[in-house]
Amino acid sequence: MVELFIDGGSFMWPILGIFIVGLVFVGERLIHLISTLKWGEDFAFDITDQLEGSGVLEAQTKCEQANGPIANLFLVGLENINKGVNGVEKSIDAQANVEMASLEKNMTWIALCIATAPMLGFLGTVWGMVSAFDAIAAADNISAKIVAEGISQALLTTAFGLVVAVILQILQNTVLYIIDNQIVSIQKAVNAFLKAVEKFSN
Repeated sequence: MVELFIDGGSFMWPILGIFIVGLVFVGERLIHLISTLKWGEDFAFDITDQLEGSGVLEAQTKCEQANGPIANLFLVGLENINKGVNGVEKSIDAQANVEMASLEKNMTWIALCIATAPMLGFLGTVWGMVSAFDAIAAADNISAKIVAEGISQALLTTAFGLVVAVILQILQNTVLYIIDNQIVSIQKAVNAFLKAVEKFSN
């Protein structure tokens, strides 16, 4: 594997760099998203029970001690509970934009790495083909060995770029799957919270 990487030429290094950068962004997203999973739907139902049983201050304290989009949305809602259900809903809607941006942070950089890796691979292939023809011209002989070596080196960069893009695409889809599940959980949690606020206000 290492030998194939070296045979691919100088364009293999920037593709490797893009792969590492993409993995860093994917890792950051996974760590961030997984770290907030424990404050999901179960936490949301605990807060609604807390609101109905112990009041606003207890529920607010519990949200302040938690982390994640649901806790942040509930905290904003509890801070505006004196405005009634409509006021709470508006404040949650405004905060939801911030939470969505937080969930999708760095996703554009992952997409950029996915797009750039195969493009660099193709560029490396073109560069390798040019070098191969230069070698043929310098040798003044269309030798099968010269042609094969040049084409092999050229195609290795395309293969490596595509492999990097495929791996990052799979990881990106995994992150997007987690985000989609979190969005569904947030929607369910907010609906339950608004019902609890309505009961509390009445």
